[in-house]
Amino acid sequence: MWGLGKALRWGGAVTVALAAASPVSAPLLAQDAQGFQSYLEILSRQAAEAGVRRETIAAVIPSLTYNPRVIELDRQQPEASPNAPIPAFEPYRRDHVDAQRIARGRAAYQRERWRLQKIEAQTGVPESIMVAIWGHETNYGTVMGGFDLPRSLATLAYEGRRRDLFASEFIATLKMIDRGVPREKLVGSWAGAFGGPQFLPSVYLRLARDGDGDGVADIWSSEADTLTSIAAYFVDAGWRPGQPWGFAVSVPTSLDRNAIASRTTAPRCPRVYGRHSQWKSMAEWRALGLVPQTRAWPGDNIQATLLEPDGPGKTGYLLTSNYRVILDYNCSNFYALSVGLLADEVERQP
Repeated sequence: MWGLGKALRWGGAVTVALAAASPVSAPLLAQDAQGFQSYLEILSRQAAEAGVRRETIAAVIPSLTYNPRVIELDRQQPEASPNAPIPAFEPYRRDHVDAQRIARGRAAYQRERWRLQKIEAQTGVPESIMVAIWGHETNYGTVMGGFDLPRSLATLAYEGRRRDLFASEFIATLKMIDRGVPREKLVGSWAGAFGGPQFLPSVYLRLARDGDGDGVADIWSSEADTLTSIAAYFVDAGWRPGQPWGFAVSVPTSLDRNAIASRTTAPRCPRVYGRHSQWKSMAEWRALGLVPQTRAWPGDNIQATLLEPDGPGKTGYLLTSNYRVILDYNCSNFYALSVGLLADEVERQP
């Protein structure tokens, strides 16, 4: 979600082999544990300066210990090998848009249809996109992580590779407690994402919504709150109602790919956006000989880029600005494509 994805994943090759982490020796572990306790004093001061209640700081900080497992997992992230070859998309698609995930998504779609229709009417975010994000992030609320969030985030902040990010997210967890979130609910992924949408704490504070009217944004156990919060994220990221995320196309062998190559470098996730072509209207793509595989052409003036994740001769995708909203949730072409394709399958009831 923004959750873990935006902060931690580099784009396009989520399936790349993870680098092996070296075991931590006992002396180093003891040194880290001692240094961690000293660093907690800094976090305490920062939290107080950020307006966190002193009672909350006193209740949480003394309970925290260094977690070497979190550091091990962090060092295994794909960005450790940013120049590794990008694998084929098709195996990833088969694993993530599989029959079981489609079936469970269709069941959730039907079960929550009355609620989803209401949320889409209010926000413009398609019902199937909400369900697909939920399915990808937590397999429809069944896999949400078991790490203590304050402990994990404090450990990652102490390690220092992305100290500002994780220190601010740690302080956000304390602000959640100040808002009334029970301490025991602060459990999630090793990197601090939690709940059905896998939000980071700062995103929860900004965008979590109460979808069932009970006065609490409970993205842990309320499907209504989870789906409403996902929609709120997409609205905030700029979703445009009435446009598709994209669609599969057949690309003619005669297409001059050099002529349509993008001439700009994206400031964020350049390896992800660098695989996209220039923007062209649907009318222009049609004139270049592209043919939709599963749907009719949308409006002629809608702008899209072309992505051929498995290269020329394989399925390509025309991608609108709404695809980039999915990338905002997790900056990976593999992730965003599979979310869009799962949404299409969920909507296509047998």
